[in-house]
Amino acid sequence: MSQTMSAPPAQFSEAELKTARRKSLFSGTIGAVIEWYEYTVYATAAALVFGTLFFPSDQPGVSQIAALASFGVGFLARPVGAFVAGHLGDRIGRKATLILTFLIMTGATAAIGLLPTYATIGIWAPLLLCILRLAQGFAIGGEWGGAAIIAVESAEKGRRGFFGAWPQIGVSCGFLLGTAAVALSQWISGDAFSDWGWRMPFLISIVLAAVGMYIRLNAMESPAFLAAKEEAERRQEKMKAPIPELFKHHRKPLFIALFSRFAEAGNYYLFTVFLLSYVATTLELPAHYGPIAVMVGSALNIIAIPFFGHLSDRIGRKKTFLFGAAVIIASAWPIFELVRTGELWAIVLGVAIFLAVGHAAVYSVLPAFYSELFPTEVRYTGISVGYQTAAILLAGFTPAIAAWLVQVFGGTWPLVVIIIVTTVIAAIAVMAARESKDFDLDRIGQADPYER
Repeated sequence: MSQTMSAPPAQFSEAELKTARRKSLFSGTIGAVIEWYEYTVYATAAALVFGTLFFPSDQPGVSQIAALASFGVGFLARPVGAFVAGHLGDRIGRKATLILTFLIMTGATAAIGLLPTYATIGIWAPLLLCILRLAQGFAIGGEWGGAAIIAVESAEKGRRGFFGAWPQIGVSCGFLLGTAAVALSQWISGDAFSDWGWRMPFLISIVLAAVGMYIRLNAMESPAFLAAKEEAERRQEKMKAPIPELFKHHRKPLFIALFSRFAEAGNYYLFTVFLLSYVATTLELPAHYGPIAVMVGSALNIIAIPFFGHLSDRIGRKKTFLFGAAVIIASAWPIFELVRTGELWAIVLGVAIFLAVGHAAVYSVLPAFYSELFPTEVRYTGISVGYQTAAILLAGFTPAIAAWLVQVFGGTWPLVVIIIVTTVIAAIAVMAARESKDFDLDRIGQADPYER
């Protein structure tokens, strides 16, 4: 299939199309909130208690590094989830694929909340924990791309950046809710948090799963996918297998998608997951300092992301992204210096600078920017593979590597170097792309994707 229809499917009236847009946007956003709530609960628990509960050791720091490494294990399954979900999403539809990833994610999270610890079943505890973590990673590997696409493909003309920012808000909301749930569980259980309190946020996901499933079942399929499918049927063609098509004809946009994530893929987890452990263990500050800083930063991130998404519809994806990249590079060293003061206000300020300005600017544009790189028939696969390959290269083991580097070098300067180098790589990748905010989404892949 060489092209797709520029008009919506015939069965959609204008009123129905508006309803479809709202439902699709709501489905992608709410699903992202719930799934990233579950993902965040694991990350926070790994930073706070999983070291002693599942990876006990007599060597100082080893349990903590092992627990953070278990967080990274999930990223090993992300590319697999990206390939599987991308194939299904481009062949059978966005909606069905998102329901599948949602079921896997929520099931694995609930199972973790019921899992016996090392003291009860020995080596089976960390093994089962890592298997469930792999299941979480597989689900997330296909979730983000689907949520981003269904929002962007449902967007009104000239608002793809703003619509695409909403699933990104879902990620931040999920992180905020997950961190808050752990903090609430700590308050309720008190000294018993490491005994049973840590299980509460995982089990709450069962209730959230029921809500999320209802929303996704009632959402509508992406109009762009239905248009592509209708066009293929009209031509009496089968929709092409997206994976071979992607690597044969769309290698350049795939590499741009991969490397443009370097600005935030690993750096996000440095200032969220790693920071929780660094503040509580290395700096020996009150354990609640880290979660408070992350919650405040995430709340501001939620406000900032739609602003930058809207801005990208006005000034362009590239300018918005490069502004955020410049902020990340310039603030890397000052943020760690603020954290090292040990003052709560300084830690909150440092995290807020990264999340509300640098990260929000680069992260908000990714759904629209990525969607504008690929044609409809390979969009789910291209977005998911590019996004999740970057995740396994940078994000997965970043907290554990950061903890090791701080131990070896006795300071955070290696982390500053990592932040600057990765962000420069991302900026170069984005500069290699054409400005795409005015592209006709249905003409991408043809000689001239600009609207005529």
